[in-house]
Amino acid sequence: MKLVDLNTTEERIEALTEKIKPFAKRAHKYDEDGSFPFENFQVLKEIGYSALTVPKEFGGLGISLYEMLRLQETLAIADGSTALSIGWHMGITKFLGEEHIWKDDKYQSYANDVLTTGALLNNAATEPATGSPTRGGKPETSAKEVDTGWIINGRKTFTTLAPILDYFVVSASIEGKKQVGNFLVKRETSGLEIEETWDSIAMRGTGSHDLVLNDVHVSKDDFVQEISSGSKRAMGWLLHIPACYLGIARAAQAYAIDFATSYSPNSIEGTISDLPNVKQKIGEMELRVMQSQHFLYSVAQKWDQSSQEARQTMQSELGAVKLSVVNQAVEIVDLAMRIAGARSLSKQNPLQRYYRDVRAGLHNPPMDDMTIIKLASESIQRQSHNPSH
Repeated sequence: MKLVDLNTTEERIEALTEKIKPFAKRAHKYDEDGSFPFENFQVLKEIGYSALTVPKEFGGLGISLYEMLRLQETLAIADGSTALSIGWHMGITKFLGEEHIWKDDKYQSYANDVLTTGALLNNAATEPATGSPTRGGKPETSAKEVDTGWIINGRKTFTTLAPILDYFVVSASIEGKKQVGNFLVKRETSGLEIEETWDSIAMRGTGSHDLVLNDVHVSKDDFVQEISSGSKRAMGWLLHIPACYLGIARAAQAYAIDFATSYSPNSIEGTISDLPNVKQKIGEMELRVMQSQHFLYSVAQKWDQSSQEARQTMQSELGAVKLSVVNQAVEIVDLAMRIAGARSLSKQNPLQRYYRDVRAGLHNPPMDDMTIIKLASESIQRQSHNPSH
């Protein structure tokens, strides 16, 4: 069964939900071992998940941003690490194809690989010295032009999906110029190594190891994009991040409610779900989930229905969604743990994993401080043009 053969978003969500049930059972093992969930990705490849965001003009289904986020949230309820990992591939694949970032024949070649083999891609942009690329640091990774193409040297950190990626989009400073470019590097390229450095206590199953490039040779046409230092374009696909953390929060919410409706200490009649203080927390979780879903999906639908020009005015809105949903997700997991009590800190209890995982969202782009400053600047500017007195 391939998801592409189903007719509607709801049918695809239902089929995905069924297929990924084992993911939730395996999540504890991968977290405990810090190992990579190869089995999960095998399932996702079998159902053609990684190809869903390839645009129709390149032979794919070209699902909407709204549907991509719904699927990602569903996946994250089962396993947050798997969802966040493949979310990068899904979003970047969608963005590159829809925006024609690469030359069409280059993207088509990549898309064919995704459609036929389920090939996976991610950006490799973060470096030890520069931190998050959203802060504007220039890559220390270098690309030197030679007669036969380019020679790339450097190290990238937080390369999510490193154990299984087929393609790496590597940012590098071009030697002798101020220019920065993105280079497409295939996994089998000589000089490319994965150094297993990922030791985070959160999102342990993402395989976000270091990518090491030692005299890696790529062809001329693998220089796929020049990166401008000017204003960044709005990128709706990054909403896969809040969708993932909302999914994790919903998993915590479900666990807490199941616990509350089944736990009956001998000091009370019925279960603890009848207690006003527990009901208060359950209601607060539900309120936060509702707020997050409405914000996330209304903005996603606005993106889908907007022109390219209108989308470029949505940067602050996209950042606000990420900030709001991720912080609400942290609060939802906290409430769930308060309901479950001290047992939520047991290594066998999934709530402690959700707590660690959901906090990782605070460190995904865009950063909260940048979003708040941008919102403040726009608010001040708007008011200065429309003074109330």
